[in-house]
Amino acid sequence: MKQIVFILALIFMAVTVSAKKQALLMVHFGTTYDDTRATTIDALNSAAVAAFPEMKVVEAYTSRLVIKRLAARGIEKPTPRQALLSLAAEGYTDVFIQSSNVIDGVEMDALRKEAEAMVPFFDDIRVGEPLLYTLDDCHRVVEILAGRYGSDLDARQSVVLVGHGTAIPANAIYSQIDYMFTAEGHPQFHVATVEGYPTLQTTVERLKAAKAKSVRLVPFMFVAGDHARNDIDGDWRSELEGMGYRVSTVIEGLGQIPEIRELYLDHIRRGLTEKPLAPSERKAEFLKNNL
Repeated sequence: MKQIVFILALIFMAVTVSAKKQALLMVHFGTTYDDTRATTIDALNSAAVAAFPEMKVVEAYTSRLVIKRLAARGIEKPTPRQALLSLAAEGYTDVFIQSSNVIDGVEMDALRKEAEAMVPFFDDIRVGEPLLYTLDDCHRVVEILAGRYGSDLDARQSVVLVGHGTAIPANAIYSQIDYMFTAEGHPQFHVATVEGYPTLQTTVERLKAAKAKSVRLVPFMFVAGDHARNDIDGDWRSELEGMGYRVSTVIEGLGQIPEIRELYLDHIRRGLTEKPLAPSERKAEFLKNNL
């Protein structure tokens, strides 16, 4: 009798395991620029397909305006909720959601709420971390960008990485990255934001203090879209040139950098093996390891 029960248990476990269907949902703010979409969003999606062949990889956009404009051109992009409902209808049981967001700001908050609303439809649903989440993430990004944009700098040249910025405390990560560049031996690198802090004005003061003569502007954004072309290569470039600086711009999104894409994939790998902890669980874990 015990043997029969044991065999039935094994059969049940086998059926349960075989019934598991895993999916990976790649979530992006989106862009209407076809060239940067191909080299950033599509490139990261393709890298995810290659890295996780056992999972179905789908994408979603969060910007309603981008979705609407692309639809007018015959390009359909679902929202995260639409993509998740489709996966549920197709019988997928486990879903991992990875965003291409750079910081843990309002977009990540909204995405986590979407995932929470979908919990009843899946056995397991998880949300990965944005690019800059842990200290190790920040160190790696500093190393990658310093190597990519700082190898040919002369003594009077500075690199200004321009992020989007936000009005919530998550914006502080830009100041942290700015500090880390200097602390890790790259004082010619500065981080500024279009809509947050540090600003163009505070960055200009640092350029003056460094006696910089030329400035290289680089988007600190996943895609090189509107902000990169209109704000950075437009307004910021004109303003700096008006102050007498020689200005060059690099119209390149972070998603174009292979090492940055690999960092996002590492977040997926970590999230698949280590289930994210709730704040209370993190505190308990910290106390256990430090007392």
